[in-house]
Amino acid sequence: MVRLGKKAAVLTAAGVLAAMSVTGCSSSIDTDAVVATVGGEDITLGVANFYARMTQGQYETYYASMMGMTPETMWEQEAEEDKTYEESTKDGIMERLEDMYIISQHAADYEISLSEEEQKAIENAAKQFDADNTDDAKEVVSGYRKDVEKYLELCAIQAKMDSAMREGVNEEVSDEEAAQKSMQYVYYSYQSADASGNAVDMTDEEKEEVKTSAQTLCDRVKAGEDMETVAGELGAAVETATFDSESTTPHADLITAVDALENEGETTDVIEVDTGVYVAKLTSLFDREATDQEKENIIEQRKQEQYDSLLEEWRADTEIEVNEKVWKKIDFDNTGVTIITSEEDTTGEDASGDETAEDGTAADTEE
Repeated sequence: MVRLGKKAAVLTAAGVLAAMSVTGCSSSIDTDAVVATVGGEDITLGVANFYARMTQGQYETYYASMMGMTPETMWEQEAEEDKTYEESTKDGIMERLEDMYIISQHAADYEISLSEEEQKAIENAAKQFDADNTDDAKEVVSGYRKDVEKYLELCAIQAKMDSAMREGVNEEVSDEEAAQKSMQYVYYSYQSADASGNAVDMTDEEKEEVKTSAQTLCDRVKAGEDMETVAGELGAAVETATFDSESTTPHADLITAVDALENEGETTDVIEVDTGVYVAKLTSLFDREATDQEKENIIEQRKQEQYDSLLEEWRADTEIEVNEKVWKKIDFDNTGVTIITSEEDTTGEDASGDETAEDGTAADTEE
């Protein structure tokens, strides 16, 4: 069986670790083999495989079904030119691993380290994982104590560094810079549903009927009638949105038209786009609540840009070498991983090392 407790993952900001069901066969790998070197520090195949299998499990559990296909088919799909979905995903995994090591190597610059309590929580999680799982299961996911501990250490340091790397940005944002307007709008789609509920394109005649309805709404609202009342009579739904001149949703053409209105209460003409038609009414030239929220968004964007800039700078100064021959030993073809979520703590110990009740979800490994 493969079991991972949630509590230690939360304590170390490593994300949710839940039970994993592993199926299929996987050949034995040398977990001490060096898959990459980052700034003179080795990334072992064990750590890389554990992280890769965690990622694989998330994709196969949540995304494959959303995409309406089996995991095997999903991984074989072309994600970009000359790359399968598996190859593209593995590229992302390796890049994130490299980032985790780079960030860890700069932790001392920010006086960031793990406390004894945090280190103990990591050790407890790895110890419990080791005790709860069979040798066969641990071999598939490289779930040995040293590999799990290293992964959780990297995650914990990255979580602490995330805040530190974002500190110090200018948090002053003026009303003018963040100003948001608001509108009511109605969208008439050029698609309808067939008897089975599937979306189908309307005929030209049906589209003309839609445009006629939209024009009626437009004319009556411009004449002073309430948009919600008229829309209700016509069987249409009124939506609301806040925006500025750089917004692109619900549609860029709609934004351009509403933004051009000079007075609150004015209504656009019927706006035709590829997928349907819009009619909108400007309800506020300055939405206070939306503007304040946009100020927070701008500050967060500045923090993210600083974070990205620092990481890019560190990457440029760091020598990175990936052993592709070793990295190819990890593939998703013959081994499936499914995340089984559990609401209970399965670490067996809390952050201080005190024992807690153990009531977790177990999963068998099939070969």
